[in-house]
Amino acid sequence: MNFLSILSASVAVVLASFSLPFINLDINDFLNWWSPLSPVADLIVTNGVIYTSNDSFPFADSMAVANGRILRVGNYSYVQELAGYGTQELDVGGKVVVPGFIDSHVHMLNGGLQMAQVELRGVNKKDDFIRMIKDAVKDKNQGSWILGGGWNNDLWGGDLPVASWIDDITPNNPVWLSRMDGHMGLANSVALKLAGITNLTEDPSGGAIMRTPSGEPNGLLVESAMTLVSKIPEVTLDDRRDALLRASNLALARGVTTVVDLGRYVPGSSAELSWEDFSDVYQWANSLSEMKVRVCLFFPMETWSRLADLTKKMGHALSEWIYLGGVKAFADGSLGSNSALFYEPYFDEPDNYGLKVIDPEALLNMTLQADSSGLQVAIHAIGDRANDWILDLYDLVASTNGMRDRRFRIEHAQHLASGTPVQFGKQGVVASMQPDQLLDDANTAGKKLGHDRAEKGSYLFKSLLNSNTLVAFGSDWPVVDINPLSGIKTATKRTPLNWKNAWIPSECISLDDAMKGYTISAARASFLDDDLGSLSPGKLADFVILSAESWEEFAEEASASVEATYISGKQAYP
Repeated sequence: MNFLSILSASVAVVLASFSLPFINLDINDFLNWWSPLSPVADLIVTNGVIYTSNDSFPFADSMAVANGRILRVGNYSYVQELAGYGTQELDVGGKVVVPGFIDSHVHMLNGGLQMAQVELRGVNKKDDFIRMIKDAVKDKNQGSWILGGGWNNDLWGGDLPVASWIDDITPNNPVWLSRMDGHMGLANSVALKLAGITNLTEDPSGGAIMRTPSGEPNGLLVESAMTLVSKIPEVTLDDRRDALLRASNLALARGVTTVVDLGRYVPGSSAELSWEDFSDVYQWANSLSEMKVRVCLFFPMETWSRLADLTKKMGHALSEWIYLGGVKAFADGSLGSNSALFYEPYFDEPDNYGLKVIDPEALLNMTLQADSSGLQVAIHAIGDRANDWILDLYDLVASTNGMRDRRFRIEHAQHLASGTPVQFGKQGVVASMQPDQLLDDANTAGKKLGHDRAEKGSYLFKSLLNSNTLVAFGSDWPVVDINPLSGIKTATKRTPLNWKNAWIPSECISLDDAMKGYTISAARASFLDDDLGSLSPGKLADFVILSAESWEEFAEEASASVEATYISGKQAYP
């Protein structure tokens, strides 16, 4: 057998065994990449503390990149063998280099849209809340809507805002302000009148209209009741495309190179929103080579058949930028809105156990059908009862449809009953969690659940990992800021602002585990680990240069900033 025959056979074996779902290389690209005749690197990163997120080779000082993928990782002399004409060398000056962060749960366009509205995140005084609405009205014509979001009543002592706070300063403008968790919103009296919401309006299924003692709507709408607010101006196509650009630029500045986008859909809203964003925004941007970060998209559960048909025709990877992930549903609401579903009642509302925001039989049937079509399923569950409900549902679906690698996900998994972490690991269900949300909940969970319940079952990162659960981290942006470095610090330290000690210190995890939650574990949680999640040969060259000058420094403080973000070996930020 001559050399060309050996080479062809070798290439065939490698092609047959290597999965590259994000991009289709032609044979010339592949030969250039894998050829034993000394492939030449486009870029060599040197003099770094490269954290690979790969247990078999956790650290290196150099890395070679060609055609957007990693060729080699190791010491300088080993990597330098691939230097040639045109190779650029990037000396990072001893800085820490990590895989591009994956945010496992965002609402990308919602976040980008909110950046252009009244931004109430972090407001910690009632007077400041009112002042910001007053300032927004100054620039609006009579009848124009005032839109915003991100408020958290717990920051100013817990009192929920009501329409009477802002009615006097917005007599001619309808107002809609969503809470930080997206499960509650405040409408002023003008907006309530436009929506036809009166003391005679009944609560919709899966939602609640909050009222004064006399039975009048007070402006607060919970879960599906939020959809009663009508006549809000439609978000334009340009608005949504601009939102993607703003959101992508922010993500890159935070070192995020891939997001799992759960879309704009909430209980009671139109399932078409996610599909319109897919075609009008994501596919449009992809066709014009305008995508800046990679996205894994999830669609409303009730549209499972539509997604199943699409993936059969086109596969899951539409390009190196867009991956069709699966379907998502909601089981319950949120802790902050007292709508997360628990076994025991809320401490501050003894008759309230939370809400099931979907009919259990309908959820089971849709999950069975989506799973039988090979789709990944993700379900929002926050309360302990909701998490056990979904784990039981997943167990039934798996036993009915048969064994396969399905990677069922529970989004949030914030409050768990005793023994539930073990069940996650036993069933192989992914816990998709958001560390920075505990910074707010640490101050309020005790008030809502009682301190004993809160201390035993909240944000059990360590317990889940000890039970061999795949834990993926994200932000739920715009609920909290998209900022993996902050989330990593929170997961390792669990110390809210102005606290001296950690909240539930036994659940603190190591820097390595926290990093994996935003890298290789996040990739595995969405079937992206063949291409993303670690700095390993063959994977896409997405990486971040941090300000930390040693791993020891980074580990001690769990604090650093992003100096540069690279996607496919090309600088994307700054």
